[in-house]
Amino acid sequence: MTGAGISAESGIPTFRDAQTGHWARFRPEDLASPDAYQRDPELVWEWYADRYRDVMRAQPNRGHTLLAELEAEKQAAFGPDAFTLVTQNVDGLHQRAGSAGPLELHGTLLSARCETCGHVQPLPDAVTFAPPPVCEVCGHRMRPHIVWFGEFLPEDVLEAADHAFAAADVALIIGTSSLVYPAAGLADRTLARGGLVFEINPDETPLTRRASFSLRATASEGLTHLREA
Repeated sequence: MTGAGISAESGIPTFRDAQTGHWARFRPEDLASPDAYQRDPELVWEWYADRYRDVMRAQPNRGHTLLAELEAEKQAAFGPDAFTLVTQNVDGLHQRAGSAGPLELHGTLLSARCETCGHVQPLPDAVTFAPPPVCEVCGHRMRPHIVWFGEFLPEDVLEAADHAFAAADVALIIGTSSLVYPAAGLADRTLARGGLVFEINPDETPLTRRASFSLRATASEGLTHLREA
């Protein structure tokens, strides 16, 4: 499972650090909630359009690439269920690095979801994107395909992540604060069955003392050490 730390090396700020320039006067909670969207959908879309343009200018870093290589190796050797990537990030950098179908717990900046029929479709090119997008199925306005404050994680994605961690022999927890549940509890599913949990984070987290091994390193540094060990 990866968190904001793995994308920080690509220049993507963490969710709470994304308030710069024009957006510095807002708290994330003022822009990332159903209430905020109901009050001012144009403002919320303007913010997400800015973030979308930022992530599309960024490039995957070595941490993303190493995980994509590890996924390909494990699945080639042991089958498609041998590796599952779960991410709390919404930037799509794992897919651009070559990871196939990561479980995105918090949605994605790269798509929108229809407010009326629920259809999900990719956003147009970031350079020309002018929000809000219109549903190609029913023609209604779409919202960002993001899990907002006060909303539940997508049930099917969370169930798949829980199953993967409950069955895992080894879990890597990379660049996440391990503060936000239910994602923060996934490592405990692996520990409960006797599996090993490797944490990679520059800072100590609530998981550190429970983890089997904990590396004080960036995502790319820690993954490089593990790959060379």
